[in-house]
Amino acid sequence: MNNTFTTYYKQQVEAAPLAVFRVFFGVMMLFSVIRFWSYGWIDKLYLQPSFSFSYYGFEWIQPLGIYTYGLFAVCGISALCVALGFKYRIAVILFFLSFTYIELMDKTTYLNHYYFVSCVSFMMIFLPAHRYFSVDAYRNRSLASFTVPQWTIDSLKVMLTVVYFFAGLAKLNSDWLVEAMPLKIWLPSKYDIPLLGDLMQQEWVHYAFSYGGAGYDLLIPFLLFYKRTRWFAFAVVVVFHVLTRVLFPIGIFPYVMIVSALIFFDASVHHKILAFISRLFKISKEKIDALASFSTKKSISRIAPITIAVFLCIQALVPWRYLAYPGELFWTEEGYRFSWRVMLMEKAGYAQFTVKDTQSGKQFAIDNRDFLTPFQEKQMSTQPDFILEYAHFLGTHFGSQGHKNIAVFVESYVALNGRLSQPYIDPKIDLMQVKNSFAPKDWLLPFNDKIEGL
Repeated sequence: MNNTFTTYYKQQVEAAPLAVFRVFFGVMMLFSVIRFWSYGWIDKLYLQPSFSFSYYGFEWIQPLGIYTYGLFAVCGISALCVALGFKYRIAVILFFLSFTYIELMDKTTYLNHYYFVSCVSFMMIFLPAHRYFSVDAYRNRSLASFTVPQWTIDSLKVMLTVVYFFAGLAKLNSDWLVEAMPLKIWLPSKYDIPLLGDLMQQEWVHYAFSYGGAGYDLLIPFLLFYKRTRWFAFAVVVVFHVLTRVLFPIGIFPYVMIVSALIFFDASVHHKILAFISRLFKISKEKIDALASFSTKKSISRIAPITIAVFLCIQALVPWRYLAYPGELFWTEEGYRFSWRVMLMEKAGYAQFTVKDTQSGKQFAIDNRDFLTPFQEKQMSTQPDFILEYAHFLGTHFGSQGHKNIAVFVESYVALNGRLSQPYIDPKIDLMQVKNSFAPKDWLLPFNDKIEGL
């Protein structure tokens, strides 16, 4: 066993797949930052709101006012440097820190693919992705290398497998497979899509997409691992993600997953990609190859494989943390985030807050539009941790205005995956007396239905 592990740990493979992954990842992230900036989303999502929803334990991370633009600039420039392999180690650390900070500024914007980018950029800190086809390797012959350890490429394959496989497991529930929810709600609204609009109205299409989506997520990483099915699997990856891009507003995530899937291919495919890039930008790939070919095998820090292994184990365990909580996961959302549960719910909610003086009995209702953007209010009204945080914000806000003996109550209703709405939070609970924590939220009212499955 030890010999097998040692042999695998020392095994060297061509570095081209890692270089292609670095180039495409950096370019995609640069494009993502430019797109985010050009659409005015920095101002809309981080500067306009007077209040930001924080992740538990990261309340100290807040938008930086006008300097938020500087933060995005650092993120974009570092992404470009990652793509070029210029000052790679510093660049990828800066990218990871700046991108993750941006995502932690307001959990209203949480998306699985943002979390995926943070995870991958963290891993890339420990991977020698700059040893081939990079500015660093071109300028420093002692760094250049034609090979890297096998595990550095395999670790990215495992990360992608975790994302797909857990996304597939999460779809094995009665709402998705028996009711075709929430696709039965979403797809009919796509009636105006050319050629596909009429199909989106058919119930059999909703079920086909549900079963097809679950099967795709569960099988695709294994089909990519297996050489004989790899090209077929990649074609399916392209079709699947292009289709999801057409149907849903999920930004550049489909393209990120398409280029990431290339990591499963042999080095010969990546050399062709690098040759194409070289011709496009008039770079001498022959000279780069010559520099790398004459180099000796490079050592790598022992901390790197240990850190990557621990990180991947955490990724495999975190999605199961919902089992530690009572109640229906889709209802309580305790353990829902960071578990690769992708587009499984359609929730609609209503939350009317009341601030009350517990001694005089005087009370007044809150107009959420005075404090939240429409997007924040939509997210807040269906997620319990948002509701609790907002209640505390209201109590603190009105306390600072001289109000005393403040209690905050909420009357809320939530509809889940096409069901009739039902009361969500116990309206008798003073939320000011509830502290945020990882403990089960016993102030949530029970879900009046049952969803079978994982």
